[in-house]
Amino acid sequence: MTSTRGWRLVLAPRSAPAGSSQRRFAQRARRHRLRAVLSWLVGLGVVALLGGAVAVVYATPVFGVHGIRVTGVSALAAQDVRDAAGVSTGTPLARLDLAAVERRVRTLKPVRTVTASKDYPRTLVLAVRERTGIAAVPAALGFVLLDADGVAFLPVGSVPAGLPVVRLAAPAPGDPATRAALTVLAALPPWLRSQMVALAADAPTRVRLELTEGRTVVWGDATQNEAKVRVLQVTKIMPDKTLDVSAPGVVLER
Repeated sequence: MTSTRGWRLVLAPRSAPAGSSQRRFAQRARRHRLRAVLSWLVGLGVVALLGGAVAVVYATPVFGVHGIRVTGVSALAAQDVRDAAGVSTGTPLARLDLAAVERRVRTLKPVRTVTASKDYPRTLVLAVRERTGIAAVPAALGFVLLDADGVAFLPVGSVPAGLPVVRLAAPAPGDPATRAALTVLAALPPWLRSQMVALAADAPTRVRLELTEGRTVVWGDATQNEAKVRVLQVTKIMPDKTLDVSAPGVVLER
């Protein structure tokens, strides 16, 4: 039996024109260039926006100082602190040198510490801690308050209630007589301070207590303070008399 093999007519595909692949390549190349250009344009736009934002923040008054908030003052007026800060209205907050502002405010003697901070969008904050007076020193027009560091920081017309009077020729943190007076003052118990009219320090070794009824205690220097207090606990000083406790082991009265 003879098998018959079937035949099928198949048309061969037409060859693509020679220019077709070139066109596709050119189209892909254009798309690639467009994407690259678009990426650059987007990048440039972002840079421009950032640059504009930086310019607004650093170079214009949009985020400039339009108010200075002062906290922690009682002896000082808030306006005195603002004036000392030396910051003009409209100065961009971002450009403020806070350390320089703090240095200027600290030139005010009643200021012990100050912290400057930025409260965006338009406020400078100055948190002040004032000095605390522990004594009053006689001055030409009344008294000046003295803090624990020996800084004479605030003129007053009269002695504030509860503060002792300390007589000093030149009160200052670096003055030896001032340091001696403050050391002795800190060593005095309340019962002795309540009898004291004034503490005088003519020199570091010449401290004396002026008590009520014209009594005087020659204290000497600022050493052996506890021993000197013990002597006064057991020794009665008569009115208008002077007791010398500068050498606690040898007490003299005159």
